[in-house]
Amino acid sequence: MATSSSPVSGVAERYALSLFELARDEGQIDSVESELTQFGRAIDENSELKAFVESPLFSAEDQVAAVSAIVESSRPSPLTGNFLKVVAANRRLFALPGMIRGFQQMAAAHRGEVEAEVTSAQPLDDNQRRELGETLGAYAKKTVTMRETVDPAILGGLIVKIGSRQIDTSLRTKLNSLKLALKEVR
Repeated sequence: MATSSSPVSGVAERYALSLFELARDEGQIDSVESELTQFGRAIDENSELKAFVESPLFSAEDQVAAVSAIVESSRPSPLTGNFLKVVAANRRLFALPGMIRGFQQMAAAHRGEVEAEVTSAQPLDDNQRRELGETLGAYAKKTVTMRETVDPAILGGLIVKIGSRQIDTSLRTKLNSLKLALKEVR
């Protein structure tokens, strides 16, 4: 995982790594990943929960009580439930989305997968998706899972991010490069 100067990402990386190592040792990577993904989805879909997670105004006791209630109702594995309670007790709920992303990335790497973020001007059809997946898999020498985004502003082509590498073949970038080249000719 890339290092960052942001204290939030540093906290998130340390917690995610600790949880990943425990889950790996107990053979629970897939179940913990699934439970964290569900919890992350709940944060994204519930504005009150999102505000609670992001707010520094709640005491550790309030955060632990709320997270304990959520854990009690959703009944995740003891490892996931205890992890969420520790995060709340240490007043680190604000970094939980980063912890979840970090864990997901570590789990994917453990399975020999890499995620590619693909931005296109129009949705890819099944044939394009399959061909791009095969090409990226050969490039990365790993199984590639693609997260697709449609952005009509790129006009055409693709922007692909794998790890810290970005390949930008978008028409917008090519036109901007041409515009710069024409300005230099004057």
